[in-house]
Amino acid sequence: MPELIRINELTKDYGKGRGIFGLDISIEQGEIYGLVGTNGSGKTTTMRHLMGFIRPDSGSCEIMGTDCRKHPEKIMKHLGYVPGQIDFPDVGSGTDFLKIQAQYLGIKDMAYTEQLIDRFKIDTSAPLRRMSKGMKQKMALVAAFMAKPDVLLLDEPSTGLDPVMRDSLTELILEQKQRGATVFMSSHIFKELQDTCDKVTFINEGRMIDTISRDLHKSDLPGLYRIGFADKAQYLDFKAKTTFETEACNDEYLHLTAVVPIQRTNELIAQLAGYDMRYVRCVPYTLEMYYKKYIENGGAA
Repeated sequence: MPELIRINELTKDYGKGRGIFGLDISIEQGEIYGLVGTNGSGKTTTMRHLMGFIRPDSGSCEIMGTDCRKHPEKIMKHLGYVPGQIDFPDVGSGTDFLKIQAQYLGIKDMAYTEQLIDRFKIDTSAPLRRMSKGMKQKMALVAAFMAKPDVLLLDEPSTGLDPVMRDSLTELILEQKQRGATVFMSSHIFKELQDTCDKVTFINEGRMIDTISRDLHKSDLPGLYRIGFADKAQYLDFKAKTTFETEACNDEYLHLTAVVPIQRTNELIAQLAGYDMRYVRCVPYTLEMYYKKYIENGGAA
């Protein structure tokens, strides 16, 4: 598939270690791509560069082959954007705002917009400025998706949403992929990225630390096996002899966690033969676990 979004050695240094430094990301048409990191790691700065709001110190970013800073007007009508901070103009009700958006985007049939309004359960007759944070977030989502754009830039899109609405947003994002749209979304909520993204880039203190594909985080990451032993002597014996990495060992309650690559599962079962266990539980390895482990190891997977 052709490259649709290109971030090339992008740097914006705000001083004192704040900003983004040498970001290099390529996103293909039809991909859902995630950018994950803690608050202040540079996610919003990256999104604002793609919108053309910020001039980089060095590097560049392009959408559909167009430089985002030099010619943003060529991109905007192909783009849906949810900003990290919602600040609507004072134009009256939510209905009034969406009518203005529809006019700008050239939308004449509002049927899909009405579907989105119903999906997110919004009372658009309410004054825009008086809406709650969660309701404003839903309005921003409707505004971003209503024209079925080719590209969606979503900066922390689930902020302020309850769990049911987050699930609805996840379904909506996956629907965009089905129709061929490209989605670039940032978040500090690992699960929503794990449920939607083809690739995820981890960012920490403005720097890329790793990129992981869906194939890897779905199938090749190790499993965590929590094992509880009935006897302390057997617990200590297994702990000393096992060839697997162990973590979260608790000598008082006689349980530990073994890190087991998927291809070595049978080996774990063989090593446990003969031990008297209270339980064995498999906990799937998540993106969040991978990220935290990566940071703890100082950048080693």
